[in-house]
Amino acid sequence: MTEELATAHFSEDLKRQLPLVARLTLSEKVRLLTGETMFTLPGEDRIGLAPLAFSDGPSGVRGLKFMGGEAVALFPNATLVSGSWDDSIGEEVGRMLSEEAHRQGIHVVLGPTVNLHRSPLGGRLFEAYSEDPYLTGRIASAYVRGMQGNGTAACLKHLVANESESLRTVMDSRLSESALREVYLLPFEMAVDDAGAWSVMAAYNDVNGVTATEQDHVQNQILKGEWGWDGLIMSDWYATKHTVESANGGLDLVMPGPDGPWGDRLVAAVQRGDVDEATVDEHLARLLLLAERTSALRHGPVYDGDAVGPFNAGMPAPDSRIRRDQLRHIASRGMVLVKNDGDALPLADDDTIAIIGRHAISTQGMGGGSAQVNPPYISSIAGALTERYGGMPTVVDGVHVRNRPAAADPAFVSDPITGEPGMHVTYLNAEGAEIVNRHENGTAISIGWDDDFDETPTGVIIAARLRNRAGPVRLGGIGSGTWTTSSYTGILGQGNVTSAGFDPADAMLHPPSYTEVFDLPADALVTVRFDFAATDWVTLLQSRPELNLAEESHLLATGSYGSVTLVAEQDTLNDEHALTKAEDAARAAGTAVVVVGLTEEDETEAKDKTTLKLPGRQDELIRRVAAVAARTVVVVNAATPVLMPWLADVDAVLIAGLPGQEGGQAVASVLVGESEPTGRLVTSYPQADGASPAWNVTPDSNLAVTYSEGTAVGYRGHHRGLAPDPLFWFGHGLGYGAWEYGPARLAPTADDGGAATLEVEVTNTSSRHSRETVQVYFLPRDINQPVRLAGYTGVDVAPGETATVSVMCDNRLFRRWDEAASAWQSLHEGELLVARGLGDIRVRVELNSHGPA
Repeated sequence: MTEELATAHFSEDLKRQLPLVARLTLSEKVRLLTGETMFTLPGEDRIGLAPLAFSDGPSGVRGLKFMGGEAVALFPNATLVSGSWDDSIGEEVGRMLSEEAHRQGIHVVLGPTVNLHRSPLGGRLFEAYSEDPYLTGRIASAYVRGMQGNGTAACLKHLVANESESLRTVMDSRLSESALREVYLLPFEMAVDDAGAWSVMAAYNDVNGVTATEQDHVQNQILKGEWGWDGLIMSDWYATKHTVESANGGLDLVMPGPDGPWGDRLVAAVQRGDVDEATVDEHLARLLLLAERTSALRHGPVYDGDAVGPFNAGMPAPDSRIRRDQLRHIASRGMVLVKNDGDALPLADDDTIAIIGRHAISTQGMGGGSAQVNPPYISSIAGALTERYGGMPTVVDGVHVRNRPAAADPAFVSDPITGEPGMHVTYLNAEGAEIVNRHENGTAISIGWDDDFDETPTGVIIAARLRNRAGPVRLGGIGSGTWTTSSYTGILGQGNVTSAGFDPADAMLHPPSYTEVFDLPADALVTVRFDFAATDWVTLLQSRPELNLAEESHLLATGSYGSVTLVAEQDTLNDEHALTKAEDAARAAGTAVVVVGLTEEDETEAKDKTTLKLPGRQDELIRRVAAVAARTVVVVNAATPVLMPWLADVDAVLIAGLPGQEGGQAVASVLVGESEPTGRLVTSYPQADGASPAWNVTPDSNLAVTYSEGTAVGYRGHHRGLAPDPLFWFGHGLGYGAWEYGPARLAPTADDGGAATLEVEVTNTSSRHSRETVQVYFLPRDINQPVRLAGYTGVDVAPGETATVSVMCDNRLFRRWDEAASAWQSLHEGELLVARGLGDIRVRVELNSHGPA
């Protein structure tokens, strides 16, 4: 590729970077195109480039430490943000995350995740917005506007067809060009066209046989070519497999660093003629434009003398009142009331309440993996309801909900030297000598990943003062290696556990655990020693020839790294005892509030689910409570669908998602009626395992997952008959209002092919002020084309009042990709369905050839 051809599609902003690029040697250019550390990029004084800092960001801006960093705000998860069906919520979240980024000196937040909920088994769905490309793209666009309008770069991820976690680094997503264009690329297209996203992350997986970081078709031809996008494409961490193919395939930046497949290899490839230097220049120009946009380029027009921009002063603290109010509002707005017989909710002021379930006491605020942060606190549902009812409710712990232990609650342990919540850690080198000892705020740390030591620790000694009652305590840790637990009486126990997987992410995200139950005195002082078991991941992968990795693959790093987590908790859970106590409490109460759900074991990166059943005996808990309670309200503390075999036995069901650090307060606010759960479902809830248009997420013997449902993903496939009707349709949600719909009319469409606009009257027939979300779906007359969401508008209406709602449809939903012609074709005819979810269609409007073009 010549320089003229490489820059032919450049925007004026990109062309402005070329004089700076020309001042650097080839080696200097290439050095800037790989991370300097795990989450930072190098600077270059010669051209005024400051170092850039990246941070994971789906549920909060964690900062530069994967584990054990400073306390940061924990946001409601993505399905609660999109569950609001409200652009203003998405924009507020983006703006707040930018504030969190500026407070920590972060230039690029690695989000939003705009992959789809293709199968409800996907482990990482809690990070993504919905099963629908239009809803996903619209909320993502609002998020990007809020974030980038405040000077922080958003990063759309993961490009593309990255909807499952099983064997994610080597699996091949196989799908048609029409499904790729109409469904899986649409959210990216919307966030690029409508919000001007500044960066995109290429995924781990292959797409139709070509790894995502090497996708010339997607990255060069579509994103940079057809869409004319001038942003930067970075790799997911360790996702870049080959040097020449990725450089020529459109990837601009390899993460992390300092090692990787570019560097000297890329310099040599240019010198051999395998990669044109103009291609390197293009990659660097895009990086410099990203730096300019985030105020990290001193020659850029927005630079103001501060490497993190002009917005970094006076940001609210993570536990400040303003943050608490914002996070509570966002969480409550996205919660979905899917059943409410007899107006069981909101709870009456004078009701007697029994609060039941492990999730009520330890409310799950976030999922697992890179979305995890270190929050200042996570409020519990039991605590918040007890606060509102003056300490009177009965609180009963529930049945087990985990297969492996959880990290110790920082409130349960303290540093015996400083007295602060957390633990005191001594880091050891290979000879067992101390590298450093220091306080750690949380109860989980990473080793060899993002630490700041001169030598890599191979072991740690954790000292902690427990806030336990005298009696049984579960003690140990999570991490691949040898664990030794001790107290003042000497060694208590020892265990050796090693990771069983071959994905190196297992060492960080899903390491094995060792725990035992010991009888300890109150406020016990304990030490836990961990000696790391190093794994040569490259050698391990070479033992898997079916993965067909090239010699130059840098999918993995070799060495000692992983996570170390302290486990310490009062050992009190006994399922039979808990079930009996729950029945007794429910029998004596006016309303039993049973809180059930999933944990970060189930909703996590690098691992998919195998069932939608609630873990443990939670279904039995609900049934036994409902059999004796006057009224039963179930709160589902999970972001993704669960089965509900007890649905007919209970009075109300609230989907609370993973509501962040204000989760307990937000749920309580909704239950007592301080806030209305105006959310709508973003994913269809199947009636049973397997009863979904797309189900399998496990690659076959060819490491492929075939998207056989085509464009009929989620509710589209249910409507088309690819699976039974769901238990709850996409878009369903009751709120506390009641609604009547009047006639609808199609507003005149502009001669230039403007979008269809539908006007409909809605009347709030309830006695409460309420919010309605009017949804418009397009059902093409072409029987080969599935129904699709084409527009929505929310409206707040006073009791007894009527409002006229205008819903503008998006023209991108009135087209199909013609694979034979390799071009878009318009869909003109069909019906517009005005609905409260496809299970509750209120009005149908005919659309003829004079509709949107």
